[in-house]
Amino acid sequence: MTPPSRPSSSKSAPPRAPQSAPITSRENHWLKLFRAVLHSSRPEDERIGLEGVRLVSDAVRSGFELEAILASATAEKSLATLLAELDRPTLVLRTTDKLFTSVAATETPQGIAALLRAPQFVFENLLRGGDPFVVVLAGVQDPGNVGTILRSAEALGATGAIALRGTAHPYSPKALRASAGSSLRLPILFELAAPVALAQLRVSGLKIVAASCAKNPAARDPNEFNFRQPVALLIGNEGAGLGPEIERSADALIRIQLAEPVDSLNAAVAASLILYEAARQRRDLK
Repeated sequence: MTPPSRPSSSKSAPPRAPQSAPITSRENHWLKLFRAVLHSSRPEDERIGLEGVRLVSDAVRSGFELEAILASATAEKSLATLLAELDRPTLVLRTTDKLFTSVAATETPQGIAALLRAPQFVFENLLRGGDPFVVVLAGVQDPGNVGTILRSAEALGATGAIALRGTAHPYSPKALRASAGSSLRLPILFELAAPVALAQLRVSGLKIVAASCAKNPAARDPNEFNFRQPVALLIGNEGAGLGPEIERSADALIRIQLAEPVDSLNAAVAASLILYEAARQRRDLK
């Protein structure tokens, strides 16, 4: 499924959000919940946590229904702007700056956070538009890299992404921040076993191309591969790259040529360069 679209309305003002008394106890149920979700490496009870004005605003504009918004005392102006964007009643929780800081996962909190249910997608969502381009993350362990790759994937025309088992969760707070909201908008499947994901991609008619970090003579430059077809791009672990069994399962290998003595690039940088080449080719096709 895709995030619900914002319903049209003739009302000039958004519905009034439920208000609660300011939270003053560290042991408050909601503060405990926000703290757990914002510091977790994966969704807690299918909840994901958003921290920061921009990320929460992006979720609202994308049509997600927020379970709750938490605001610190000094974030009232940001909260007012955010509430003006809401098109449905949302629980608003207020607390002190000190208590918000105890909940936040960032070093310099902006005083705004929100909870929502993790988006749920099926494989068919990744193939939308009849010209699928799916990014597959295989063992990318840094959530910052995961988020950056997903941001580039959305910006450069990918139709979906798969985070295989062993990959940092795309809905972890750090990955969400690094994606600048792309993790919420791009259809993503996660925790899939590699053989299952690759079989589904192949049955769906996608050519599987693997980004190799080894000096393999069979690996071509990205501009020599035909991205003007349904494609799944495999991106491997930051240090070890793709496992040999995954590389062997690919239809083609590609590798970015580097000047000596550099022998590799950051996973997110390499993925973004390949995604840009794919986007260039696919734009020419249209």
